[in-house]
Amino acid sequence: MELGIIGLGKMGGNMAERLRRAGHKVVGFDFSKDAVAKLTATGSIGVESLEDLVKSLAAPRAIWIMVPSGDPVDQTIAKLKPLMQKGDTFIDGGNSNYKDSQRRHDALKTEGFEFLDVGTSGGIWGITEGYSMMIGGDEAVVEHLRPIFATLAPGAEEGWGRVGPSGAGHFTKMVHNGIEYGLMQAYAEGFSILRAKTALGLDLTQIAEVWQKGSVVRSWLLDLTTDALRKNPNLDGLEAYVSDSGEGRWTVFEAIDLNVSAPVITESLLRRLRSREENNFTDRMLAVMRNEFGGHAVKTS
Repeated sequence: MELGIIGLGKMGGNMAERLRRAGHKVVGFDFSKDAVAKLTATGSIGVESLEDLVKSLAAPRAIWIMVPSGDPVDQTIAKLKPLMQKGDTFIDGGNSNYKDSQRRHDALKTEGFEFLDVGTSGGIWGITEGYSMMIGGDEAVVEHLRPIFATLAPGAEEGWGRVGPSGAGHFTKMVHNGIEYGLMQAYAEGFSILRAKTALGLDLTQIAEVWQKGSVVRSWLLDLTTDALRKNPNLDGLEAYVSDSGEGRWTVFEAIDLNVSAPVITESLLRRLRSREENNFTDRMLAVMRNEFGGHAVKTS
């Protein structure tokens, strides 16, 4: 089967390679000439324009868009539409807001195009482990592209599925990432407590390895954490700065709108925001208040 991919970063490039190895025709475009050259060197077809991308695919085409969420997705679709034909399919495999995906689906549908939102998880490991894909959109379109999803997934019938209508894929991926925030925060806090108990001389790497087998907290995330601890047990040279790409925020907003209590996900998001504050003003305010009402000592720089 044929697939066009726009955006040949680590994830897009790895997806292209996984498909190529399975015998699918992949045509890729990226503004980075190095990324295009790398794709071509591996045996797929790298092109230097969207026009060439569309021309290299037989109708009905399917083009997978892997660009940052928001306006870049809209701009990419706007540039592609004049080049494509009715019946062609746009696939947004990035981390778009599900409301944007619903809007795009409805607008494209009226013009005769198809649109799928595919929440994709797997990161840089997907090329070997496969990608977990949560797909939203019309069932017939998903079935038509089944060979693509079956190849990218961990197994032909596992690790992927149509989870609902338009928007459902990105909504599910949004919640998935919110859960990820909470899991990461729990692991981070737990290892911090272990490290703080200096009297016991605990070896964090050894403990992580023990937990990997048989423990109820074992997970792939723990496996990756263990690997990181083996390489750098004291996390030397790292700053306590944690970014977020948006999905955690959206999950918290949806929880509020739906009257669903989600304190763990919410607090994990707030901790990420706090990690970026140098000389945290909130904590300084707490210190000065304690000094005012109780005469507690205040540290000064």
